[in-house]
Amino acid sequence: MTAAIARVDTRLLRAPLSRPWGPDVTDLTIIEVVVADTDGATGYGFSWTPTIGGHAVRALLDHDIREFVLGRPADAGTLWPDLWAHLHEAGGGVTTIAMAGVDLALWDLAARRAGRGLVDHLGRRRADTTAYGSGVNLHYPLDELVAQAGRWVEAGFTGVKVKVGSPELADDVRRIRAVRETIGPDRFLAIDANQRWSLAQAERAIGELAPFDLRWIEEPLRADDLPAHAALRERLAGAGVGVPIALGENVHTRYRFAEFLAAGVVDVVQPNIVRVGGITPFLEIVALAARHGVEVAPHLLPDLSGQLALTLSHETLVESVEDASFADLGILAGPAPVVVEGGRARDTARPGLGIEFATH
Repeated sequence: MTAAIARVDTRLLRAPLSRPWGPDVTDLTIIEVVVADTDGATGYGFSWTPTIGGHAVRALLDHDIREFVLGRPADAGTLWPDLWAHLHEAGGGVTTIAMAGVDLALWDLAARRAGRGLVDHLGRRRADTTAYGSGVNLHYPLDELVAQAGRWVEAGFTGVKVKVGSPELADDVRRIRAVRETIGPDRFLAIDANQRWSLAQAERAIGELAPFDLRWIEEPLRADDLPAHAALRERLAGAGVGVPIALGENVHTRYRFAEFLAAGVVDVVQPNIVRVGGITPFLEIVALAARHGVEVAPHLLPDLSGQLALTLSHETLVESVEDASFADLGILAGPAPVVVEGGRARDTARPGLGIEFATH
């Protein structure tokens, strides 16, 4: 018989970024979630958000979620649909981010109880996987962007991703040309517009940037505007532009992923494991993408996504943002659960998720 959830505790942490991602993103917020069951086992999870919304996430955990889950089976797969049914009127976003904290803690608890790390608990498919260098760098001067690209080359990454969406398209063209020249023709180059463009701007920009042999263009439009993505797909096809479209970091439920996949407007889906509500819905999104023949490349959180990538049927790209892993931020109580070396990500087989936060 499955033990029941006996306790849910939370703690809010702020992790300053060594270089801000922008004027309004100077740190990351982590809400540690610790779940104990009636057999005395403990699991450690977390919710995560860049700067905005952390206190709202913790409030949802401390009130609506804690009250609902206490006494229920300490099993992530059993709990998730019932918890979503209870909370869904609050919408996605803050709600699913908060749910992830409990979901991750329960997966951690289950793996620890089994005496395994997360990768082996879920079912290991490989020892390591490809990582790519990524940066939140639209505000970097050109020389600093080129220097960052050079560091990725020296680190052995076989692919990189940089930001676009400058006020003047000519500046984006100049910057992407410089990055392509720095990394050479054999490494893949992806670009990320972070929802900055209108439909007309996206069509023009992608057309001008396509000659740089792009692996994908990420979030060219508002993430929740499905009709605009359908129109962009049609326009690019009509113009003979074949740049793959990637999206998903700001899609918060598997239901929305299903809509984008069914519409045939996305080539690479990028679920953020925390934003979609944890490992339980992430695995459902992976299965949805497989049925549609669409690639999965998880968004950020290499400490977690790097582990899940090792359990998927196809080799999965892991995003390694410079100086932004939990180890780089200096907030872990022990060794990192994922190490990126020579452009490859591998787990360190720590118990459970292997993510416990320092107390200072």
